[in-house]
Amino acid sequence: MLRARAVAARACAVAGVVALAGLLAPPVRADGVRDQQRWVLDAINAEQAWKVTRGAGVTVAVVDSAVDSKAPVLKGKVTVAPDMRSSVFDDGASPVGPHGTAMASLIAGSGHDGGLLGVAPDARILSVPVIAEDEFDYDLVEPDDGLGLPSESPLSRALRYATDHGAKVISMSLGEYATQRADRQAVAYALARGVVLVAAVGNDGDSEYARKYGTSFWSFPAGYAGVIGVGAVDKQGKAAGFSSDNLSVLVGAPGVGVPAAVPGGGYQEMEGSSASTALVAGAVALIKAKYPNLSPDLVARALTSTTQKKPAARYDDKVGFGVIDVAAALKRAGELTGYATSLPVKSDLHFGNGTTAPAPTPPGPDPVRLWVYSAGVLLGLIGFGAGVVVLTRRSERQ
Repeated sequence: MLRARAVAARACAVAGVVALAGLLAPPVRADGVRDQQRWVLDAINAEQAWKVTRGAGVTVAVVDSAVDSKAPVLKGKVTVAPDMRSSVFDDGASPVGPHGTAMASLIAGSGHDGGLLGVAPDARILSVPVIAEDEFDYDLVEPDDGLGLPSESPLSRALRYATDHGAKVISMSLGEYATQRADRQAVAYALARGVVLVAAVGNDGDSEYARKYGTSFWSFPAGYAGVIGVGAVDKQGKAAGFSSDNLSVLVGAPGVGVPAAVPGGGYQEMEGSSASTALVAGAVALIKAKYPNLSPDLVARALTSTTQKKPAARYDDKVGFGVIDVAAALKRAGELTGYATSLPVKSDLHFGNGTTAPAPTPPGPDPVRLWVYSAGVLLGLIGFGAGVVVLTRRSERQ
């Protein structure tokens, strides 16, 4: 399988290519970024949720290109992990990427000095580099034949690293068309430990294949079970034409004209399901900050059961169950914490209206038969003893 570390435009070029799921658009003036992002925060009802929590105490892993920890709205909030492109971790700094920095700002931008606010402004970021945007490095990797141990991949290493280093949410604004056994196992590893995974569904909605067949190629990790797949919507809450449409889409979020930070300071507009994914990851961070023990499946239920701009059929393969409502999802999450894992059952309950069946006979021998058997043995022993006595006396007489 061919793997590439590259910046994607709108779609992955060939099957199996690892690619980022978003574009950087023209710059946005720093002094007007709050006004520019107002519609985004309003569209997902983020500010209402901030009355409950702003994400303090939660670490969100950004599996992407390396985040610029010196960006003004991210200063003091970012820890950069070793580069996951190699199985040999070293101390060398990973090249900072605009895409990873933009995603981190949408999740946890602090708003410092009037700058951009992320959905979870008080959350922290664990940057886990898996892609270098300025390198087009193609590696030929043998397909996984399903035999023996799975071959490690940058994504599988990243998921396990993030899980083992305290991330409660993992945001993945990237994807590839092929599946990997190591990636599936790493997804299961993270989910089993309560980590919520959010991923972009891709930007193939306007591809020739999608126009011809009415559906897009699946992108992974968004397509793996348990991962929250996110599609992009425009300012009217309608599915963006470029956003991939298939059954991996769970929810939608703004993905057109979304301002985000870039390395070194300044802002640019984002277009793609990348931005949508980061916004949903920020929403999940708020839920996990308030309800840290809520399982990934219940977090997903909180998001899907409280959406706005729902499709007419309540679900479609373009925006999933609808556009997220952060405040409503946070409230719903509180209700879901009361769900019990099991319900007590009364011992005297039974089906039907008749009387309860008698208790089963205890295992072991029948008492009556045991007494008869014992009496027979005793009589036999007495008879045997009497016979011995009679024979002994006869022998003495003779």
